[in-house]
Amino acid sequence: MSTISFAGDGLASELVPAEELADCAATVLAQDAGRVLSYGTGAGYTPLRELIAEWLFVHPYRVFVTNGWLQGFNLLAAGRLGGAPVLLEDPMFNPVLRVCFREGANVIYADRREGDLNLDDIEYQLRTNPQLALAYLTPSFHNPTGHTLTLEQRGRLARLFQRRPGVLVEDDSYGVLRFEGEQLPTIFQLADQETIWSTSFSCSIAPGLRVGVFVLPGNLAAELTAQANATYITPALLSQATVYEFARRGFFESNLERLRGLLRERRDAMLAALEQHLPDAGWTRPDGGIFLLLTLPPGTDAAAALERAEGVAALSGPAFGGMPNTVRLNFAGCALEEIEPGIERLAAALSPALPA
Repeated sequence: MSTISFAGDGLASELVPAEELADCAATVLAQDAGRVLSYGTGAGYTPLRELIAEWLFVHPYRVFVTNGWLQGFNLLAAGRLGGAPVLLEDPMFNPVLRVCFREGANVIYADRREGDLNLDDIEYQLRTNPQLALAYLTPSFHNPTGHTLTLEQRGRLARLFQRRPGVLVEDDSYGVLRFEGEQLPTIFQLADQETIWSTSFSCSIAPGLRVGVFVLPGNLAAELTAQANATYITPALLSQATVYEFARRGFFESNLERLRGLLRERRDAMLAALEQHLPDAGWTRPDGGIFLLLTLPPGTDAAAALERAEGVAALSGPAFGGMPNTVRLNFAGCALEEIEPGIERLAAALSPALPA
């Protein structure tokens, strides 16, 4: 029995525009091999930085393109967090938490279990922690819950962090994957571009490209560029140039339109399967992104059940700081026709663990 995985962080192979990317990479190699196969600035491939700057109405100097989003966050955190207070969502994307612990940060948690943030508590933390070094938030299609902050919440966060330029790191990696409802402005936009905005092309194009983006204050952009040069000498310019060529041809928007439809189809299939096979559980209903959070009755040990599961994989709450009766499900990481049998297998594994 082959394993159906809801555990990953990326896209199924059929969601990746492989042929278009191959042609874009071939064009880049034919036209710009001298640059993309050599050393370059740690800030990233200049044409891509200029294009992103044009999209966001910022100076290209502020755009920092990295070998994957996580590497950019590692560079941002390195040497800056020791002993300092850092505000993180709970639950959250666990690699960020590991980076902050490794750097010796004093972590303060903002509860995201019900989707919304307690903004009064965040305002209190900002007031009582004037030396706050960093805050990390995912306003759109949060990993792992799939929740999205409202326009009102974003506006208030923008006003709070606008007073502290460069402290808030907004992870907008899933923001372009909205397939239902109204597109909302980023905190970065609402804060007059005084916060840090970041994204990844892993879920909007392809995970294996390893291209992340950070828009930073000018002084921090220069600092991180020097740090990148000292850390890995040069970024992976071929991947970054391929993304540039992909976007230059207009493929990025057309691919997003295709991807949104496919993701909505997969989300709907997963919701229907959950309704059929786990009717006593609860789950989030995201309007975009790739994750939803399954909540089982209190007392359920989801991790133990998943260890016994056959033919299906998922992440239980402890893997991302969540409650032990929760499971994160990625509806984008497998084929559409695998979703219903995968949920059926998951239900079979969880049923013996459900409290009477």
